[in-house]
Amino acid sequence: MFGYIAVNKPELKIREFDRYRAWYCGLCHALKDRAGRVGQVTLTYDITFLYILLSALYEPETEEVQARCVVHPAKKHTELRNSLAEYAADMNLLMAYYQAEDDWQDDRNAVKGLLAKSLKGQAARIRAAYPEKCVAIESAMKEVAAGEAAGGVPFDEMASRFGRVLAEVFAYRKDEWEEALRSMGFFLGKFVWILDAAEDLRADVKSGAYNPFKGREEDPDFPAYIGQILQMMMAECAKAFEYLPIVEETGILRNVLYAGVWDRYAAWRGEWAGSGPDEPKEP
Repeated sequence: MFGYIAVNKPELKIREFDRYRAWYCGLCHALKDRAGRVGQVTLTYDITFLYILLSALYEPETEEVQARCVVHPAKKHTELRNSLAEYAADMNLLMAYYQAEDDWQDDRNAVKGLLAKSLKGQAARIRAAYPEKCVAIESAMKEVAAGEAAGGVPFDEMASRFGRVLAEVFAYRKDEWEEALRSMGFFLGKFVWILDAAEDLRADVKSGAYNPFKGREEDPDFPAYIGQILQMMMAECAKAFEYLPIVEETGILRNVLYAGVWDRYAAWRGEWAGSGPDEPKEP
């Protein structure tokens, strides 16, 4: 359930994309420091967004480093590193562990099973570092799994359960910005869960897996219906974001919230109609 909270590259200025890539590479470096090559494999755009968001909000001292890596061995590239990279990397590893463990339990996917095993020690370390947060995240994840197993749970309740997961991930610490960050995470989580369920609908109907939208798999108006719901989720998320006193990286962050998150929706909407991806835009 990752890859939804990304930039819309065509809408970014060249300088902004270079900055985004530098943040991405900085998080990749932190993942390597925490968990080696396995950690780097788990790198997501979603947590890159969180790293940029928290860095722009809390403004820690950030180092700009020129470095080489496995992906860019011949030429040095820019990495942006600060103390928040450690928190973002830990949340990235934790969510990757949960996703891999869930995929292993559901499908007995050997690759995901191996990844879950490789990350088990990291998950234990992160639980020890953030015990209260991890208890809340795991509780919400269990509620999601229980709802999927039982079936019949309304989609908004299921989306809210996953929303509570990302709310915990986004709430870096207890301060005056906690409520707004929780709200952003909550509504982004709902957005991701609903769109993921919509994308999986036809496959779930064939496999018999739980999906709250069953019965609408041939409805030509279904994408528009989902689009209206997603628009409400992002309106609440954007409202929380605009409350935060962020000055730096606003071009990147707004690109993600107002354009990037709609790329997957646009692609799915086009595939649903059988006409290929639409232009990435709000419904």
